[in-house]
Amino acid sequence: MSSTIPTISLNDGRTIPQLGFGVFQVPPEETRAAVETAIEIGYRHIDTAQMYGNEAGVGEAVNNSGLDRSEFFITSKLNNGFHEPDDARSAFDDTLKALGTDYVDLFLIHWPMPASYGGDFVQTWNTLEEFYREGRARSIGVSNFTQHHLGRLRAETQVRPAVNQIEVHPYLTNDALRAYNADNEIATEAYSPIAQGEVLTDPVITEIARQAGKTPAQVVLRWHIQRGDIIFPKSKTAERVRENFEIFDFELDGGAMGSITALDRGDKGRTGANPDTMNYGAKS
Repeated sequence: MSSTIPTISLNDGRTIPQLGFGVFQVPPEETRAAVETAIEIGYRHIDTAQMYGNEAGVGEAVNNSGLDRSEFFITSKLNNGFHEPDDARSAFDDTLKALGTDYVDLFLIHWPMPASYGGDFVQTWNTLEEFYREGRARSIGVSNFTQHHLGRLRAETQVRPAVNQIEVHPYLTNDALRAYNADNEIATEAYSPIAQGEVLTDPVITEIARQAGKTPAQVVLRWHIQRGDIIFPKSKTAERVRENFEIFDFELDGGAMGSITALDRGDKGRTGANPDTMNYGAKS
Protein backbone atom coordinates (compact mmCIF):
# COMPACT_ATOMS: atom_id res chain seq x y z
CA MET A 1 0.00 0.00 0.00
CA SER A 2 1.10 3.59 -0.51
CA SER A 3 2.78 4.64 2.71
CA THR A 4 1.06 8.03 2.47
CA ILE A 5 -2.37 6.61 3.26
CA PRO A 6 -3.28 5.58 6.82
CA THR A 7 -5.14 2.35 7.42
CA ILE A 8 -8.13 1.44 9.57
CA SER A 9 -8.21 -1.85 11.50
CA LEU A 10 -11.22 -4.07 10.82
CA ASN A 11 -12.89 -6.41 13.31
CA ASP A 12 -11.69 -9.47 11.37
CA GLY A 13 -8.02 -8.61 11.89
CA ARG A 14 -7.43 -7.07 8.49
CA THR A 15 -6.77 -3.44 7.61
CA ILE A 16 -8.21 -1.14 4.96
CA PRO A 17 -6.68 2.02 3.46
CA GLN A 18 -8.60 5.05 4.73
CA LEU A 19 -8.53 6.74 1.32
CA GLY A 20 -9.58 5.01 -1.86
CA PHE A 21 -10.73 5.75 -5.39
CA GLY A 22 -14.41 5.35 -6.25
CA VAL A 23 -15.82 4.56 -9.69
CA PHE A 24 -19.52 5.27 -9.10
CA GLN A 25 -20.99 6.80 -12.30
CA VAL A 26 -17.74 6.29 -14.23
CA PRO A 27 -18.82 4.84 -17.62
CA PRO A 28 -17.52 1.31 -18.20
CA GLU A 29 -15.54 2.38 -21.27
CA GLU A 30 -13.75 5.06 -19.23
CA THR A 31 -13.11 3.07 -16.08
CA ARG A 32 -9.82 1.45 -16.98
CA ALA A 33 -8.19 4.78 -17.83
CA ALA A 34 -9.60 6.45 -14.71
CA VAL A 35 -8.30 3.70 -12.43
CA GLU A 36 -4.93 3.65 -14.19
CA THR A 37 -4.60 7.37 -13.45
CA ALA A 38 -5.51 6.77 -9.81
CA ILE A 39 -2.94 3.98 -9.52
CA GLU A 40 -0.23 6.20 -11.02
CA ILE A 41 -1.01 8.87 -8.41
CA GLY A 42 -0.76 6.33 -5.60
CA TYR A 43 -4.22 4.95 -4.88
CA ARG A 44 -4.34 1.26 -4.03
CA HIS A 45 -7.90 1.00 -2.66
CA ILE A 46 -10.55 0.80 -5.39
CA ASP A 47 -14.31 0.75 -4.70
CA THR A 48 -16.67 -0.60 -7.35
CA ALA A 49 -19.99 -2.48 -7.45
CA GLN A 50 -21.93 -4.85 -9.66
CA MET A 51 -24.56 -2.13 -10.08
CA TYR A 52 -21.99 0.25 -11.60
CA GLY A 53 -21.30 -2.08 -14.53
CA ASN A 54 -17.59 -1.24 -14.51
CA GLU A 55 -15.92 -4.04 -12.53
CA ALA A 56 -14.14 -5.25 -15.68
CA GLY A 57 -12.45 -1.88 -16.19
CA VAL A 58 -11.23 -1.93 -12.61
CA GLY A 59 -9.84 -5.42 -13.10
CA GLU A 60 -8.09 -4.48 -16.34
CA ALA A 61 -6.37 -1.51 -14.70
CA VAL A 62 -5.26 -3.50 -11.66
CA ASN A 63 -4.12 -6.54 -13.62
CA ASN A 64 -2.14 -4.43 -16.09
CA SER A 65 -0.56 -2.18 -13.47
CA GLY A 66 2.59 -4.26 -13.09
CA LEU A 67 1.92 -4.42 -9.34
CA ASP A 68 1.17 -7.56 -7.39
CA ARG A 69 -2.50 -8.19 -6.62
CA SER A 70 -1.67 -8.04 -2.91
CA GLU A 71 -0.81 -4.35 -3.29
CA PHE A 72 -4.48 -3.55 -3.89
CA PHE A 73 -7.61 -3.46 -1.77
CA ILE A 74 -10.60 -4.05 -4.05
CA THR A 75 -14.21 -3.71 -2.90
CA SER A 76 -17.35 -4.68 -4.79
CA LYS A 77 -21.01 -4.95 -3.84
CA LEU A 78 -23.90 -7.31 -4.49
CA ASN A 79 -26.49 -6.00 -6.94
CA ASN A 80 -30.02 -5.55 -5.58
CA GLY A 81 -31.49 -8.14 -7.95
CA PHE A 82 -29.39 -10.99 -6.53
CA HIS A 83 -30.26 -11.22 -2.85
CA GLU A 84 -31.53 -14.78 -2.92
CA PRO A 85 -28.74 -17.21 -2.03
CA ASP A 86 -28.28 -19.00 -5.35
CA ASP A 87 -28.49 -15.68 -7.21
CA ALA A 88 -25.91 -14.17 -4.86
CA ARG A 89 -23.53 -17.07 -5.41
CA SER A 90 -23.78 -16.74 -9.18
CA ALA A 91 -23.41 -12.95 -9.04
CA PHE A 92 -20.34 -13.21 -6.83
CA ASP A 93 -18.74 -15.63 -9.30
CA ASP A 94 -19.44 -13.07 -12.03
CA THR A 95 -17.76 -10.33 -9.98
CA LEU A 96 -14.57 -12.35 -9.59
CA LYS A 97 -14.60 -13.15 -13.31
CA ALA A 98 -15.12 -9.52 -14.29
CA LEU A 99 -12.35 -8.34 -11.98
CA GLY A 100 -10.02 -11.09 -13.17
CA THR A 101 -9.13 -12.15 -9.64
CA ASP A 102 -9.82 -15.12 -7.39
CA TYR A 103 -10.76 -12.97 -4.39
CA VAL A 104 -12.00 -9.55 -3.41
CA ASP A 105 -10.74 -7.77 -0.34
CA LEU A 106 -14.23 -6.65 0.67
CA PHE A 107 -17.68 -7.63 -0.56
CA LEU A 108 -20.79 -5.77 0.56
CA ILE A 109 -24.56 -6.11 0.41
CA HIS A 110 -25.25 -2.89 -1.48
CA TRP A 111 -28.70 -2.16 0.04
CA PRO A 112 -30.73 -4.01 2.69
CA MET A 113 -33.87 -3.97 0.49
CA PRO A 114 -36.23 -4.46 3.47
CA ALA A 115 -39.32 -4.13 1.24
CA SER A 116 -38.16 -7.00 -1.00
CA TYR A 117 -37.41 -10.71 -0.60
CA GLY A 118 -39.74 -10.81 2.41
CA GLY A 119 -37.34 -8.42 4.13
CA ASP A 120 -34.94 -11.32 4.55
CA PHE A 121 -31.52 -9.74 4.08
CA VAL A 122 -30.29 -12.19 6.74
CA GLN A 123 -30.28 -15.04 4.22
CA THR A 124 -28.24 -12.81 1.92
CA TRP A 125 -25.75 -12.11 4.68
CA ASN A 126 -25.48 -15.84 5.43
CA THR A 127 -24.46 -16.33 1.81
CA LEU A 128 -21.74 -13.66 2.10
CA GLU A 129 -20.50 -15.56 5.15
CA GLU A 130 -19.92 -18.51 2.80
CA PHE A 131 -17.69 -16.37 0.58
CA TYR A 132 -15.81 -15.17 3.66
CA ARG A 133 -15.21 -18.67 5.02
CA GLU A 134 -14.05 -19.81 1.57
CA GLY A 135 -11.52 -16.95 1.49
CA ARG A 136 -12.91 -15.59 -1.76
CA ALA A 137 -14.06 -12.47 0.11
CA ARG A 138 -11.31 -11.60 2.57
CA SER A 139 -13.74 -9.32 4.46
CA ILE A 140 -17.49 -8.87 4.20
CA GLY A 141 -19.74 -5.97 5.08
CA VAL A 142 -22.86 -4.03 4.27
CA SER A 143 -23.85 -0.74 2.73
CA ASN A 144 -26.78 1.52 3.63
CA PHE A 145 -27.67 -0.52 6.72
CA THR A 146 -29.22 1.38 9.62
CA GLN A 147 -29.14 0.52 13.32
CA HIS A 148 -32.15 -1.79 13.15
CA HIS A 149 -30.82 -3.63 10.10
CA LEU A 150 -27.49 -4.15 11.85
CA GLY A 151 -29.29 -5.25 15.00
CA ARG A 152 -30.95 -8.09 13.12
CA LEU A 153 -27.62 -9.28 11.77
CA ARG A 154 -26.11 -9.17 15.24
CA ALA A 155 -28.97 -11.25 16.67
CA GLU A 156 -29.35 -13.77 13.86
CA THR A 157 -25.93 -14.36 12.24
CA GLN A 158 -22.42 -15.48 13.11
CA VAL A 159 -20.10 -12.95 11.49
CA ARG A 160 -20.19 -9.22 12.19
CA PRO A 161 -19.94 -6.91 9.20
CA ALA A 162 -16.44 -5.49 8.97
CA VAL A 163 -17.72 -2.32 7.30
CA ASN A 164 -20.93 -0.34 6.90
CA GLN A 165 -20.77 1.95 3.88
CA ILE A 166 -23.23 4.83 4.38
CA GLU A 167 -23.88 8.33 3.12
CA VAL A 168 -21.87 10.80 5.21
CA HIS A 169 -20.87 14.40 4.51
CA PRO A 170 -21.16 17.77 6.29
CA TYR A 171 -24.85 18.08 5.41
CA LEU A 172 -25.59 14.52 6.62
CA THR A 173 -23.09 13.73 9.38
CA ASN A 174 -25.01 10.55 10.29
CA ASP A 175 -23.36 10.64 13.71
CA ALA A 176 -25.83 8.37 15.50
CA LEU A 177 -25.24 5.57 12.98
CA ARG A 178 -21.50 6.22 12.96
CA ALA A 179 -21.52 5.88 16.75
CA TYR A 180 -23.50 2.63 16.53
CA ASN A 181 -20.98 1.30 14.03
CA ALA A 182 -18.11 2.23 16.35
CA ASP A 183 -19.76 0.67 19.40
CA ASN A 184 -20.04 -2.59 17.46
CA GLU A 185 -16.52 -2.39 15.97
CA ILE A 186 -17.87 -1.86 12.46
CA ALA A 187 -15.80 0.55 10.37
CA THR A 188 -17.68 3.40 8.70
CA GLU A 189 -17.15 4.07 5.01
CA ALA A 190 -18.54 7.43 3.90
CA TYR A 191 -19.92 7.60 0.39
CA SER A 192 -20.81 10.89 -1.29
CA PRO A 193 -18.18 12.48 1.00
CA ILE A 194 -18.64 15.93 -0.56
CA ALA A 195 -22.42 15.52 -1.05
CA GLN A 196 -21.92 15.21 -4.81
CA GLY A 197 -20.29 18.64 -4.76
CA GLU A 198 -23.08 20.42 -2.89
CA VAL A 199 -20.95 21.37 0.12
CA LEU A 200 -18.07 22.84 -1.86
CA THR A 201 -19.60 26.31 -2.12
CA ASP A 202 -20.76 26.47 1.48
CA PRO A 203 -19.33 29.71 2.95
CA VAL A 204 -18.17 27.97 6.14
CA ILE A 205 -16.15 25.48 4.15
CA THR A 206 -14.78 27.96 1.62
CA GLU A 207 -13.57 30.21 4.46
CA ILE A 208 -11.85 27.32 6.23
CA ALA A 209 -10.26 26.35 2.91
CA ARG A 210 -9.03 29.91 2.36
CA GLN A 211 -7.42 30.01 5.78
CA ALA A 212 -5.83 26.59 5.32
CA GLY A 213 -4.57 27.31 1.81
CA LYS A 214 -6.42 24.24 0.54
CA THR A 215 -9.38 23.60 -1.74
CA PRO A 216 -12.87 23.11 -0.29
CA ALA A 217 -12.79 19.45 -1.39
CA GLN A 218 -9.51 18.88 0.42
CA VAL A 219 -10.90 20.45 3.58
CA VAL A 220 -14.03 18.27 3.55
CA LEU A 221 -12.05 15.11 2.82
CA ARG A 222 -9.64 16.00 5.63
CA TRP A 223 -12.64 16.44 7.96
CA HIS A 224 -13.67 12.87 7.15
CA ILE A 225 -10.17 11.52 7.72
CA GLN A 226 -9.88 13.16 11.12
CA ARG A 227 -13.29 11.78 12.10
CA GLY A 228 -12.12 8.27 11.23
CA ASP A 229 -14.22 7.73 8.08
CA ILE A 230 -13.00 5.64 5.16
CA ILE A 231 -13.54 7.62 1.96
CA PHE A 232 -13.23 7.05 -1.78
CA PRO A 233 -13.91 10.26 -3.71
CA LYS A 234 -14.23 9.86 -7.45
CA SER A 235 -13.25 12.04 -10.36
CA LYS A 236 -12.29 11.45 -13.97
CA THR A 237 -10.03 14.52 -13.97
CA ALA A 238 -6.41 13.68 -13.14
CA GLU A 239 -5.85 17.01 -11.42
CA ARG A 240 -8.76 16.44 -9.05
CA VAL A 241 -7.82 12.82 -8.46
CA ARG A 242 -4.39 14.07 -7.36
CA GLU A 243 -5.93 16.90 -5.31
CA ASN A 244 -8.07 14.37 -3.42
CA PHE A 245 -4.93 12.38 -2.63
CA GLU A 246 -3.08 15.37 -1.15
CA ILE A 247 -4.91 15.64 2.16
CA PHE A 248 -2.32 14.29 4.58
CA ASP A 249 -0.03 17.33 4.83
CA PHE A 250 -2.31 19.50 6.95
CA GLU A 251 -4.70 19.20 9.88
CA LEU A 252 -7.92 20.97 10.80
CA ASP A 253 -8.11 22.37 14.32
CA GLY A 254 -10.99 21.68 16.68
CA GLY A 255 -12.79 24.88 15.75
CA ALA A 256 -12.78 24.09 12.05
CA MET A 257 -13.85 20.51 12.69
CA GLY A 258 -16.74 21.67 14.85
CA SER A 259 -17.86 24.31 12.37
CA ILE A 260 -18.05 21.76 9.56
CA THR A 261 -19.89 19.22 11.70
CA ALA A 262 -22.41 21.92 12.68
CA LEU A 263 -23.52 22.15 9.04
CA ASP A 264 -25.49 18.91 9.52
CA ARG A 265 -29.05 19.08 8.18
CA GLY A 266 -30.11 15.64 9.31
CA ASP A 267 -32.16 13.59 6.86
CA LYS A 268 -32.90 16.74 4.86
CA GLY A 269 -29.26 16.72 3.81
CA ARG A 270 -29.47 13.27 2.23
CA THR A 271 -28.55 13.15 -1.46
CA GLY A 272 -29.26 9.44 -1.97
CA ALA A 273 -32.12 7.07 -1.26
CA ASN A 274 -33.50 6.21 2.16
CA PRO A 275 -32.36 2.71 3.16
CA ASP A 276 -35.77 1.86 4.63
CA THR A 277 -37.62 2.53 1.37
CA MET A 278 -35.02 1.87 -1.32
CA ASN A 279 -36.33 -0.88 -3.61
CA TYR A 280 -34.60 -0.17 -6.92
CA GLY A 281 -33.49 -3.19 -8.88
CA ALA A 282 -35.23 -5.85 -6.79
CA LYS A 283 -35.86 -9.18 -8.48
CA SER A 284 -39.49 -9.33 -9.54
